[in-house]
Amino acid sequence: MVIWIIVAAAAVLILWIVAAFNKLVLLKNQVLNGWKQIDVQLKRRHDLIPNLVETVKGAMKFEQTTLIQVIEARNRAISAQGIAEKAAQENALTGVLRQLFALAESYPDLKSNQNVARLQEELSSTENRIGFARQFYNDIATRFNIAQQVFPAGIIAKIFGFTSAELFEITDSSEREVPKVDLGLK
Repeated sequence: MVIWIIVAAAAVLILWIVAAFNKLVLLKNQVLNGWKQIDVQLKRRHDLIPNLVETVKGAMKFEQTTLIQVIEARNRAISAQGIAEKAAQENALTGVLRQLFALAESYPDLKSNQNVARLQEELSSTENRIGFARQFYNDIATRFNIAQQVFPAGIIAKIFGFTSAELFEITDSSEREVPKVDLGLK
């Protein structure tokens, strides 16, 4: 009788370990999938940028340094490794793209150019997709990290070498600032 209780307890323990391990594997793969979704959107963004630069290059003869900064920032973002470095380089790329779009506003030829408008719209749409993909990634990475930290599943995570997933976060303090809105009529 005692042996059956021990066998039953061991079976329950083994089933619990298997279930906890499988849940961690599932979450780990969802985190990887979330990262790959971000990667797909970043590739789309990186592919659009040279087209935009080529389209505005002729009209923005005097703004070559800005165009060079965009290409250099794109290249740094493409070659970045790891989530933290990738996030920092992508944030830098976003900054120079904003600068490019702001400059483009002061060129009437560019404002009326349909190709520029279409590329800006595609980049804007891609930025939104990147934002949603980052949000999904952070949500699933947080679930994965919590699953590793709660008791008793944390024991299984340590035994099998699961590590916490890095989260995307704002590294540029200027992005945390509240935008200034002026509704004054001029």
